[in-house]
Amino acid sequence: MSQHIQEAIDLIGTLLSSQSADTASSQPSKAQPKASGTHQDTMAASKAAAKPKEKQLRQKAAAAPTTMKAAPPKDTVLLPARLQADGAELAQSVPSLRAELTEVFRQALETAYPSANIEPVVAQTNEPKFGDYQCNNAMALFGQLKGKPDAPKNPRAVAEAIVAALPSAEYLADPPTLAGPGFINTKISSRWLGTRIQNMLRNGICSWAPRLNRTRVVIDFSSPNVAKEMHVGHLRSTIIGDTLARTLEFCGADVLRLNHVGDWGTQFGMLIQFLAEAGPGGLTDPAIADLELPQLQGMYKASKKRFDEDAEFKERARKAVTMLQRGDAEVITAWERICEASRKGYQAVYARLGVRLKERGESFYNPMLPGLVQMLMEQGVAEESEGAKVIFVKDKEKGPPLIVQKSDGGFGYATTDMAAIRHRLQDEKGEWLIYVTDMGQAPHFEAIFAGAQKAGFIKPLPSGRMPRLDHIGFGVVLGEDGKRIATRSGESVRLVELLDEAKLKCKGTISERRQISEEELDKSSGIMGYAAVKYADLKNNRTTNYKFMLDDMLSLQGNTAVYLLYAHARIAAIGRKAGIENIASLADDHSIEVDHEKERALAMHVVRFPEAVEAAVEELMPNRITDYLYDLSEKFNGFYTECHVVGDKQQTSRLLLCEATAVVMRQCFDLLGMTPMYQI
Repeated sequence: MSQHIQEAIDLIGTLLSSQSADTASSQPSKAQPKASGTHQDTMAASKAAAKPKEKQLRQKAAAAPTTMKAAPPKDTVLLPARLQADGAELAQSVPSLRAELTEVFRQALETAYPSANIEPVVAQTNEPKFGDYQCNNAMALFGQLKGKPDAPKNPRAVAEAIVAALPSAEYLADPPTLAGPGFINTKISSRWLGTRIQNMLRNGICSWAPRLNRTRVVIDFSSPNVAKEMHVGHLRSTIIGDTLARTLEFCGADVLRLNHVGDWGTQFGMLIQFLAEAGPGGLTDPAIADLELPQLQGMYKASKKRFDEDAEFKERARKAVTMLQRGDAEVITAWERICEASRKGYQAVYARLGVRLKERGESFYNPMLPGLVQMLMEQGVAEESEGAKVIFVKDKEKGPPLIVQKSDGGFGYATTDMAAIRHRLQDEKGEWLIYVTDMGQAPHFEAIFAGAQKAGFIKPLPSGRMPRLDHIGFGVVLGEDGKRIATRSGESVRLVELLDEAKLKCKGTISERRQISEEELDKSSGIMGYAAVKYADLKNNRTTNYKFMLDDMLSLQGNTAVYLLYAHARIAAIGRKAGIENIASLADDHSIEVDHEKERALAMHVVRFPEAVEAAVEELMPNRITDYLYDLSEKFNGFYTECHVVGDKQQTSRLLLCEATAVVMRQCFDLLGMTPMYQI
């Protein structure tokens, strides 16, 4: 290495901290096979706000439901930070239980009240003693029919007519019952639950995967900046985006995972000029190729300081940007080396987290920008304003325009994002575009979506549907003091430091319980530590802030990844104790009996797994999966406490129920980017 470059590195050494590469990684999940069968559309249940009196009646009936949000009307086009398409997003070959119930109630509503044109509202009950699911249409329908000829006398009469029109269904244990003024409660057959689970074990968990009406999804997440290490702020985008991608892939989507890295702009002029002046070899010094990301970040900070304080250096840096834009060979080579060093640093983090991404940075779209602006001007979509070229996505008096070309001729983020959205829709054939960034960028994406619509980029798909666009915002990561997490100097905490600390603490936890080889300890502590960090983030509503408290994340009690990994290992131990290697194969010849109260509670929750996936997809909320997973472990603990398995006369049936629980847990782990552990 050049002495001058080495000296430059040493000068900024205080900015750097050495970091050994950790090669432990989770293997990316394999593509899930698609379930066979005819796809049919299912409509999400309507969300209606209950009036105070209605709410009291629901409480008396002990059956206040949780419903999925309603699909928007077909003419809905633009919502804040979201372009919503028509119709429901899910179509299934093997419908969820809630979807099947929704369909039979739809038929009953059409038979009993053919002119009503109302969507069935079916949800899980809060109190199983009143039933497993509830239809809540009667009160709203009574209000709709009131005053018309032959209108029913009260909501209960409406409910009675719906029940009378219900077609027979094998999964209903008894005729539905009525509660309060017209809530229709249904009980699911225990025999049907056992058969449903038995068939899943025979056919695989993918037979329960909901199917999407959109097959080509482009999801933009992580997106670090070149020459800067990933910090804790990148954690949320990376793991939320990865979980959404995994969930959509499980549902049969062809997902393009894009990493929109910041690899273009004026900052490269500073760094390239700094490198050019660091040694006599300038940009041709071979030592540049050996630079690593921590060194580059230190150099970036030093170049930024010099840029702000040295006017002559600032001018030379601006010239370097011009040379980069013009394609100067030496400058381009230096830029490529900077990008490659950064890429290696990011990939080390992605490997540890088990995240797959296709890099497609800002530079990819740069050649498209002049033609894009010209087209927008020619079509009258953009216009000149105060020397800049802009798109007024709102009335001129109601907000600032979208600037697609600055008054100095330069392009900004808005131009790049407009080019990206057009490329993803037209070239990548995206049917659903998802952007995962912090909540603060919601106004930006609202303007971008509106600009794309005004420009005519959003056109009907071959299916006749309109593309769907979503900005998935998230809150910030806080320290234990409730403030944005940072180092003592006020800088963002490096992501690798958090991962290292989590892994180190898990080494201690595992060492206290088992004596294993150093290699196995290193692997197991990585699996547990990284899972703990991921799960602690994903279990929160993504729109909220949360405190990063590592000791709580690694607790063996409560809603943590460590607790869930131990729960899965406990189930695996039951199979080992029984001495049966392939428990699932027993489903070929043995049925599952659901007789005990705790057996039924566990079986019902297992069968509801597709509904958790539906909710996660409909709402784009990973915590729907974590909530379900934690409840599943609690249901299993209740079952295992009261139902003896190994050595019991119901051993085979209960082993199959245990295996079904483990299969669903492993699928949840996979969706969350976690690796299961079979022994801890």
